Amino acid sequence: MRKLLITLVAAAAVALVGCVTINVYFPEAAAQKAADQFIGNVLDDSGVARPAEKVPEKAKPQDGGPSASLLDLVIPRAMAADSPDIQIRTPETDAIRERMKSRFGGALKGLFDNGAVGFTADGLVAVHDANALPLAQRSLVDQENGDRNALYKAIAAANGHPEWEPQIRKTFADGWVQRAPSGWYYRDASGAWKRK
Repeated sequence: MRKLLITLVAAAAVALVGCVTINVYFPEAAAQKAADQFIGNVLDDSGVARPAEKVPEKAKPQDGGPSASLLDLVIPRAMAADSPDIQIRTPETDAIRERMKSRFGGALKGLFDNGAVGFTADGLVAVHDANALPLAQRSLVDQENGDRNALYKAIAAANGHPEWEPQIRKTFADGWVQRAPSGWYYRDASGAWKRK
């Protein structure tokens, strides 16, 4: 009986270990750095003045707690946490960046300057003041959003993690607002328009 109980406990432990999946954590810091470079390239090359830089707060180390320590004995942490990196340069993303630079260097910058459009919390561009948006330029918003949606999806795919798209989108959304000059509008997560 005791031998059967030991065998059952051992089998349960093996089954439990087999059911645990190793999560590949989203490399947030690397994504922020990559997004800042991409956004800076689009805005700076389009003649948008760069706002004063804020010193980022240091990230707090995550405390895994005792249960995480026990789990680490059985299953080692993913190696991705040691040297996180995110691929942002592909032929597709390069083409998107060039179209965005061209749009910003053309009419889109002026639409941000006069308050006709602003950034959204989901990394897109939305109409803020329809009266300030000439009919001939309304398609710019759709073109820009098409490229933005394609960009976030392409970056997630290039990194082999399509499930990262929402996190990439959020990282870029924050970056667009941070890099925006004073006077540009943005819509926060609650849907309220604010002026930077």
